[in-house]
Amino acid sequence: MHFALPPRKTSHPPPYARTSRSSPIRQKQLQVIGVIACAVCMLIYFATRLFSSSKEKVPAGTPEVVVVTLLDDATMSDEYRERIMENRRYYASKHGYGTFFPIVSEYDIGNSPRSWAMVPGMRHAITAYPKSTFFYFLSPHGLIMNPSLSLTSHIMNPKKLESVMLRDKPVVPPDSVIRTFSHLKGDKIDLVLTQDGEGLCQGSFVLRRGEWAKFFLDTWFDPLYRSYNFQKAEGHALVKPI
Repeated sequence: MHFALPPRKTSHPPPYARTSRSSPIRQKQLQVIGVIACAVCMLIYFATRLFSSSKEKVPAGTPEVVVVTLLDDATMSDEYRERIMENRRYYASKHGYGTFFPIVSEYDIGNSPRSWAMVPGMRHAITAYPKSTFFYFLSPHGLIMNPSLSLTSHIMNPKKLESVMLRDKPVVPPDSVIRTFSHLKGDKIDLVLTQDGEGLCQGSFVLRRGEWAKFFLDTWFDPLYRSYNFQKAEGHALVKPI
């Protein structure tokens, strides 16, 4: 008895047979879904960063303002340093502010004038008080004569700043090419300092904590600027990062 042999398999499947590869339309759909998923993830990420930065949690007891004064144990007597610190502490205690007293010898400034230590001293203060908002640097040769005035209301209040800020004025009088902003809101200001007939006054200024503040201090302390023989050292170098 003979049985019929099964038909031989062909290497050319019929057009309706299912293949292992996805069709071009299916691949296009998967690509679109992938792009949409990535876009949604990015939106969630940026929204989280935005709202978390606008509603930063500040630990209880964190001072809004930190008064910073650089001290030099090589050129100042113990009595002088103590009186300066007492002046700052008394003012800070009246308003709930913090104080920070960096020492010149703590920082490596090379052969630069010792006054340059004020810049890393401010950077140190920001690190020591990472949640405080404002850092008020005051020269050790200055005194707070009216401790009843609050820094936040008397100077850093946005409306107050807008009423006293110099608009469209030369940064270095009388005819500097670099000029102050003509349109700027008080709540967008990160650096507050004054000037006199000789230029900017680096002995008293207020800096708002943030990434710009760190960039500003790091740029100001650049070794290239410190290597220049500026007549007023960090005072004249201050014009460069501004």
